[in-house]
Amino acid sequence: MNDKHEDKLMSDARRLATRISPKRDLWPDIATAIAQPGRSRWTSMLAQAAAVILLVGASSGVTYLAVYDDQPPAEFMPPNLTFEQASFGGQYQLGPDFQDARSNLASKLDRELTRLSPEARAGVEENLQLIRNAINDINGALEQEPDNALLQELLLKTYHQELRVMRDVGGLTRSVMSRNDI
Repeated sequence: MNDKHEDKLMSDARRLATRISPKRDLWPDIATAIAQPGRSRWTSMLAQAAAVILLVGASSGVTYLAVYDDQPPAEFMPPNLTFEQASFGGQYQLGPDFQDARSNLASKLDRELTRLSPEARAGVEENLQLIRNAINDINGALEQEPDNALLQELLLKTYHQELRVMRDVGGLTRSVMSRNDI
């Protein structure tokens, strides 16, 4: 079957014209293009170099203005903002909102601990003591290196962990007390 198909293709190819002449004489246009000098390669290369220099200069100028413009315009600054340093260590304390949330959770924790078995209560108190010891250790390290961002982040995460444990104990006792499938 392939031979028949190839024979048909070959016969069709033989019937094609072997020479196609243009509809008009192209030689006068070709001769004129050869005779006239074209643009130099250097012209396009110089134009590209100028574009690169302009682009680099413009981006450097924008970068300079963005980096070295210290003061934002006064119209963009809200008038009643107060800025506080977000640092820990001996010279800074946690904010009053955190202290209030911690005090509320601590009072709830004391009530919730009375609902737990003595073994569970001891486990929770042991975990909280470990977290509080870690907080004291990190604060001690921050007294030596008050600008250490890693220690500051670790202290903040440890405080959050303490709050999470205190909150979870409250949720645990409520879920145990509300079960009616036992």
